[in-house]
Amino acid sequence: MRLFFYFVLMLFAFTGQTQIWGPPAIDVQDYHFHLEFDGTSDEVQGIAGITIHFNHNADRFRLDLIARDASGKGMRVDSVRLDTVAIPYTQEDSALWINVSVQEGSTHPFYIYYHGIPKDGLYISHNKFGARTLFADNWPNRAQNWIPCIDHPSDKAYVSWEIIAPPYIEVVANGELLETVNLDQNRRLTSYATKAPIPTKVMAIGAAPFAVQQAGAIDGIPVTSWVYPENREAGYFDYGMALPILDFFIGHIGPYPFAKLANVQSTTRFGGMENASNIFYFENSVTGKGRIQRLLAHEIAHQWFGNSATEADWPHIWLSEGFATYCTDLFTEHAMGRDSLVHYLQKERKAVIAFNEKKSIPVIQNGVTNYFQLLNANSYQKGAWVLHMLRHRIGDQAFWTGIRDYYNRYALSNATTEDFREVMEDASGEDLESFFNQWLYTAGLPKLDYDWKYKNKVLTLNLKQTQKEGHFHFPLELRFTFKDGTSGFYTADVTEDKQSFQWAFEQEVTEIVLDPETWLLAEFLPD
Repeated sequence: MRLFFYFVLMLFAFTGQTQIWGPPAIDVQDYHFHLEFDGTSDEVQGIAGITIHFNHNADRFRLDLIARDASGKGMRVDSVRLDTVAIPYTQEDSALWINVSVQEGSTHPFYIYYHGIPKDGLYISHNKFGARTLFADNWPNRAQNWIPCIDHPSDKAYVSWEIIAPPYIEVVANGELLETVNLDQNRRLTSYATKAPIPTKVMAIGAAPFAVQQAGAIDGIPVTSWVYPENREAGYFDYGMALPILDFFIGHIGPYPFAKLANVQSTTRFGGMENASNIFYFENSVTGKGRIQRLLAHEIAHQWFGNSATEADWPHIWLSEGFATYCTDLFTEHAMGRDSLVHYLQKERKAVIAFNEKKSIPVIQNGVTNYFQLLNANSYQKGAWVLHMLRHRIGDQAFWTGIRDYYNRYALSNATTEDFREVMEDASGEDLESFFNQWLYTAGLPKLDYDWKYKNKVLTLNLKQTQKEGHFHFPLELRFTFKDGTSGFYTADVTEDKQSFQWAFEQEVTEIVLDPETWLLAEFLPD
C-alpha cells in the first residue's frame, strides 16, 4: 500500500549564508510541521509558515530548498505570503529567494506554499517486512530536499509536529508527545513539540507500523523502544540496553537536554542517526543478541555533543563525531573495564593509521563542501584519540571537569574547537594551544622506528620519526622489563626527528614496550 504524504510546515529560517559561520542576518524562532499520509502518492504538498527575526535591513533573503529538476524530483514553490499578502519570490537550484523589504529588529511571519517529490532527505519506502514507512534523514544538509530551511548546524530552533496518519501507523518525532486523537475511522492526529532548540540536521519524524515499549526512565527522562512488530521481542531487548548508557552519561556529562529518548528501528541510509530525542537505527540492528551496546552509546552521546552542544560549522564536526566515539569508549571502560577500552582504542588507532596512509589531512579541514567526506577516521577515531590523549595529559579530574564545563557552557548552542580549547585550559590551568595545533590542525601522526641495546649497565634507546608530515612533540611512555622479571615505567620527551635516550641500570633489560598503557596515537615500527 502506497502512502500519500501531505504536510503543512511552519518553520523559521536562520542565515542566508549556509557555508560561513558568523552573526546571522536572520534568526529562526520556531518550526512547526504538519504531515498527512493517506496512501496514494509520494508527493509532498506543503505550506511552510516561517516567522523570521531580521538582524539587518534587507530587500530579500534566502532559504534553502532544492528545486524540481528534469527528473521530476524536487520542490516547486506555488506562492509566498507575508501574513495574508502575496509577495514576489524566485527559485533556482537550491535557493528560494523571498523579495521583501524588512527593517532591522523586525519579526515577520511568512507562508510558503509548495509541492513535489523529495529527491532525498525524506525516505518514503518499505521496510524489510514489506510495510510502508516514512523516515526523515536530514544529515548533514539534506533537509532542504523537502522543507524550506537554512541547512546549517548553526541554525537552531524549536520544533513542533502535527502528523495525520492512518490508525495503524505509529508516529515518532522530536520532542514531547502532546496529543493523539482519532479524527475519524481513517485518520489519527499525533502532535509533538520540543522545549529545546535543535539544528535541522537532527530534525526528524518516523512513521511506520511500530510496536512501542516503555523501557523505563532515567532521571525523569522516559526511554522508549520503537520496533517493527515482527521484531518486537528482540527489539525490546536490544534497545532496552539504552537505560544504563543514559544513566552513565547523565552522571558524567550533565542533565539530558531533551524531553525523551526514543530508540527507533528504521529504514534509512545510516547505521545510526542521532536525531534529537528520537534516534534512528538501521533495521537489521535488531537481533535480540545484545550486540549494539556501543552503537547505542555512540548515538545517545550525540544528544549532548552534536545535538545540544553543536559544532558551529562543518570543519569542527569532530566536536560531534569524535566526542561521541570517545564517549562510547568511556562507557565501555565503565561497563566492561579498561582492557575493553584498550581493545577499542587499538582498533581506532589502526583505523587512523590506515586512513592517513590513503589521505593525510588534518582533523580541522576547511573548504570541504561535500560534507559526507567529513565522515572519516579523522572526525571519528582520531577525534576520539585526541580526547583520550588530552585526558592523559591533564588528568582525569581536570578532564571531566572540562568536559562538564564545556557542555554546560555550550548546551543548546554552538561551539568551535577554539571554544573547547579555552574551556579545557580553564579546567586544567595549562596552555593547550600547541597540543591542539599538533593533533587537530596538523596532518598525520607520529610513525616511530626504534632500536635499543643494553651494554655496560646502560640502556640506549634510539628513536626516529619517519612520517612525511614533519616531527611531532610528545611524551613517550615506556615499560622496561628486567632479567629478574620485574618492570618499571619511564618517559622519554620526544621533540626531534631523531633522538637517543639513555638510562643506567644495574640489571639487564630484556624487553622494551612503547606506550604500554595505550595513551599515544602513533604507529610503532617494528610493530
